[in-house]
Amino acid sequence: MLKLAILGFLHDRPLHGYELRRHLAALTGHVRPISDGTLYPAIKRLESDGLLVRETEPGTTAAPRHTLHLTEAGRAGLLGRLREPEQLDISDENRWFTVLAFLRHLDAEPAAQAAVLRRRLDFLSEPASFFYDGTRPIGAEEVGDPFRRGLLLIARATSEAELTWLRETLAELERTAP
Repeated sequence: MLKLAILGFLHDRPLHGYELRRHLAALTGHVRPISDGTLYPAIKRLESDGLLVRETEPGTTAAPRHTLHLTEAGRAGLLGRLREPEQLDISDENRWFTVLAFLRHLDAEPAAQAAVLRRRLDFLSEPASFFYDGTRPIGAEEVGDPFRRGLLLIARATSEAELTWLRETLAELERTAP
């Protein structure tokens, strides 16, 4: 998720490390805060892998600043990951939101965007629950505990909203596809 988000933000424009951290916090910080101990080693790995480069600029007052730029290999890696997200990127809501945040980078490939959305639609269309009776998903109406019922009702409403959006967006992509 972090690698995808870093590459996605750098696809838009080069960023300084602290700007990148701010963008990451806005996208995922409410779920998983990104510490410097996580971010900077990830940046170094991406740099070692040739997916981004660091350029030094003179600082405005003192120390030089490092700007991170996506390389062509980084751009290709990002687009490949968006075209073929891992199954966990489709099924895990937080990872899905990261994919969704950058799926627009496949703007020249509406069929690829649609294929990713169809995978999420298929995943959400399968009966599921947080609670089961054996292998049978338990619905909100079957739960006496008001807190578990609330969890299930909120999840259902969220899923229904997403399913509606997915169907509408897929129809739009199909209308605009060449």
